Amino acid sequence: MKRMKILPVRLIVLFIFFSFCCFNSFCLAANVTYDHRSLIIDGRRKLFLSASIHYPRSVPAMWPELIQAAKEGGLNTIESYVFWSGHELSPGKYSFEGRYDLVKFVKTVQQAGMYMLLRIGPFVAAEYNYGGVPVWLHYIPGSVFRSYSKPFMSYMQKFMTLIVDMMKKEKLFASQGGPIILAQVENEYQWYEQFYKGGKEYAMWAASMAVSQNTGVPWIMCQQYDAPDPVIDTCNSFYCDQFTPHSSKMPKIWTENWPGWFKKFGAPDPHRPHQDVAFSVARFIQKGGSVHNYYMYHGGTNFGRTSGDFVTTSYDYDAPIDEYGLPRNPKWGHLKELHEAIMLCEGVLLNSDPINLSLGPSQEADVYADSSGACAAFLSNTDNATDTTVVFRNVSYFLPAWSVSILSDCKNVVFNTAKVSTQTSIIEMVPEYLQQSDSSADEGSKALQWDVFKEMTGIWGEANFVKSGLVDHLNTTKDTTDYLWYTTSIIFSEDEEFLRTGSQPVLLIESKGHTLHAFINQELVQGNSTYSTGTLVFSFTALIPLKAGKNKIDLLSMTVGLPSAGPFYEWTGTGLTSVKIKGFNNRTLDFSSYNWTYKIGVQGEDLRIYNPDNLTNVNWTPTSEPPKNQPLTWYKAVVNEPVGDEPIGLDMLHMGKGQAWLNGEPIGRYWDKRSSIDDHCVQECDYRGTFNQQKCLTGSGEPTQRWYHVPRSWFKPSGNILVIFEEKGGDPTRIRFSRRNISSICGLVAADEDGNESSNSNATIHLQCPKNRSISTVKFASFGTPTGKCGSFRMGDCHDPNSTSFVEKVCLNKNKCAIELTETNFNKGLCPDATKTLAVEVTCS
Repeated sequence: MKRMKILPVRLIVLFIFFSFCCFNSFCLAANVTYDHRSLIIDGRRKLFLSASIHYPRSVPAMWPELIQAAKEGGLNTIESYVFWSGHELSPGKYSFEGRYDLVKFVKTVQQAGMYMLLRIGPFVAAEYNYGGVPVWLHYIPGSVFRSYSKPFMSYMQKFMTLIVDMMKKEKLFASQGGPIILAQVENEYQWYEQFYKGGKEYAMWAASMAVSQNTGVPWIMCQQYDAPDPVIDTCNSFYCDQFTPHSSKMPKIWTENWPGWFKKFGAPDPHRPHQDVAFSVARFIQKGGSVHNYYMYHGGTNFGRTSGDFVTTSYDYDAPIDEYGLPRNPKWGHLKELHEAIMLCEGVLLNSDPINLSLGPSQEADVYADSSGACAAFLSNTDNATDTTVVFRNVSYFLPAWSVSILSDCKNVVFNTAKVSTQTSIIEMVPEYLQQSDSSADEGSKALQWDVFKEMTGIWGEANFVKSGLVDHLNTTKDTTDYLWYTTSIIFSEDEEFLRTGSQPVLLIESKGHTLHAFINQELVQGNSTYSTGTLVFSFTALIPLKAGKNKIDLLSMTVGLPSAGPFYEWTGTGLTSVKIKGFNNRTLDFSSYNWTYKIGVQGEDLRIYNPDNLTNVNWTPTSEPPKNQPLTWYKAVVNEPVGDEPIGLDMLHMGKGQAWLNGEPIGRYWDKRSSIDDHCVQECDYRGTFNQQKCLTGSGEPTQRWYHVPRSWFKPSGNILVIFEEKGGDPTRIRFSRRNISSICGLVAADEDGNESSNSNATIHLQCPKNRSISTVKFASFGTPTGKCGSFRMGDCHDPNSTSFVEKVCLNKNKCAIELTETNFNKGLCPDATKTLAVEVTCS
């Protein structure tokens, strides 16, 4: 009898465990194959819509919500590169902790019930420092990156095998019951083959080496159109509808659809319209695509010194989820509706081949139908200027220019890429003073206590070496730091003409990058840097105050990330190449071949005084009035965590250039560098027509980056140690934390815009505040002819006076609401000759 009582409990436990696994879709090993139409999981075709989320560009505390936001956005797959340089810090010394806990990230994807595309590379590009390849590998004798170089290939295979074995050990490949359905080797190599001796052989070796790992899932090589079977070649571009894989037996895969673009210091802000992103995806699916990945869906942050050359600390990418983890609407919402429409068609899309019908000179239909009678159609208008009406199966359909309509049953339009019905969010950065850790909220305005440490100018401690001539910056520092001091001295007699006339000589410096600070006799001199077009090579000129006798010249050369791609990119030089002074008795003196004394790094960085464990390594000076506009200065403050739960940005508008840390965690490089006022920026971007990264720029004349993401998980309730290293001078008293807040949400819909020309459904505005917030105020509501856009709506000549009261009735004090545009709710008889719309803006609190 006892055994009879115990057995059901065991069965229940087993049932719960089995149910949990199957709920997450990965309880059993899966057979992943493919044919010309799609990937096939255990004999069933599946459509994969994927989101790039790079694990080191966020933090573990953010991973679950980021992945969940992708899932709620209608995606079923997460993609990430594997970042070799973040894992193999020196030969054979590995790190898989914190932001680099790859196994934890993949398991988080698995727990969300999503698939994984793992791009091992291990070269990744990705605007990441050195393309993700460890800098130390460049100094291994005989190593040439991405070539048929035995040393490089040996280390690459060793790391690839390490990652694959790690995934196997944790049973994370689909063939073991895990989420990983695809793996990638190398990255965008086809074009580079021509530059390398044995380039083709290297690519074929990489493919063969990857396949030999026996992962049980297919391998891909993006932009590798001669990839050998069974490796699948894939497309990376703004548009991939015309792409075809090199083999007719392989599915059409888009590994990188760029929904925005990255940003560089000194450049304007690039944006890609959501209508164009949706258009590109719909066209890809229309033309037979079955695996699609957004690069990036969440761009994140280049924490510390991880960015590529001149790439900003922010890697926001204008992605559907912003750098801070908030959905960027309307982009996120518009694409969510697109994904839902596409997935309605999944079965018939993947189990039939399309029939193409011409509907006009720039209009066409691709029709999918199977033996069961299921049918789906994609109607497209690729004209970039002219809206049109087409006839399909004896029914008229309106097609805006540069748009695709999806008919999930070949009759009713469920989505059009140009018609945006989802809400728009207004995001603001709400500033607050840095609050002393030992003070209460009521005392937040009192003077903050700072500790200050002033770096020595030039050589600190023992010099590393003295050498005749100018050395390469990177070959000297090995990227252990951004900084390298070049110092020398010159002596002038009192009879120099510039001393008698009071004129100032001109310092002329040529450098291979990336920037520098010049000090003459311990004083920072202001100069102008002129960069060669499309390069980091620059010329620096400055008037300098020299004196009779000995003059000390200290030049601080700085890198701002290393190149991430290009033929032989690891051989790109950095640092000073020429130093001259013009104005000595009408002549120019060249100091390039003089004896120069060199020192790697700056003292505070070398002593790691940004780490809480090393704060006592220098003598800090306490003050409530920290020095302003003082170069080479470390600032430290102990502060409280900002109130609330919103994401946090560090406002560095009034600082110059340097780096920042919180509790020893590297926030990253900051720089007040502004884009040119001559950059061709736009007020409004026309989504129609082929997009490129220069099309929709904003922010001319503004700082490239003002706020720097500080993850909430890095904070403690109090006692947070904020450390700033300022290189050229700023005002630390004006540093602020800012809370990233969705302050308002808006909806705009036309009275006749139902998205379905053959139905009688009503247009509806859907509004939803962030979690734990509700609609507190209706700032604007007008049915009629309102003008303007979200944040600046204005009432038109035609207006239903009951608009506001109805919206308040439906929406106030709710997290979300739906405002249906019906005769009952609004007076549609107003202004019968006008084209009417409903515009609404509400606040969330």
